[in-house]
Amino acid sequence: IQCDFNMPERFDLTYTDADGEERRPVVIHRAILGSIERFMGILIEHYAGAFPTWLAPEQVRIVPVADRFVEHAESVAEHLRNAGLRVHVDGRREGVGYKIRDAEVQKVPYMIVIGEKEVGTSKVSVRSHAEGELGETDLDHFVTRMRDEAEPPAPSR
Repeated sequence: IQCDFNMPERFDLTYTDADGEERRPVVIHRAILGSIERFMGILIEHYAGAFPTWLAPEQVRIVPVADRFVEHAESVAEHLRNAGLRVHVDGRREGVGYKIRDAEVQKVPYMIVIGEKEVGTSKVSVRSHAEGELGETDLDHFVTRMRDEAEPPAPSR
């Protein structure tokens, strides 16, 4: 429910009160969409665009360092999606530095960089938006960490 002081003024709405005075009304209405837009604006401002992992629309960006690693990147992405995570593989034909910078600018919580070292192993090189370079870790260990971070907090009472 919203109290709207702008519309009555914009449409020059008035009413006569019990004392015969002209007054400007207050319009009371409900607006589901406007409320959601304002709430999202507040969230974006509060988190400065860097949503916590559980709220981020994209939780992990996988960055293959060259075209020949895209297939392995897709395989890792499928593993993460099966664990319930929101993942995107950046398969664009851009330099790895550009892709990493793009993910940083978009404030994606985690990046996995896939190169020669990661192919054929169960290891991934992880980078966090909040913590920077996290180094190499086992994919299943990363999935466990992500499941914990991707779990929304319990509502407070």
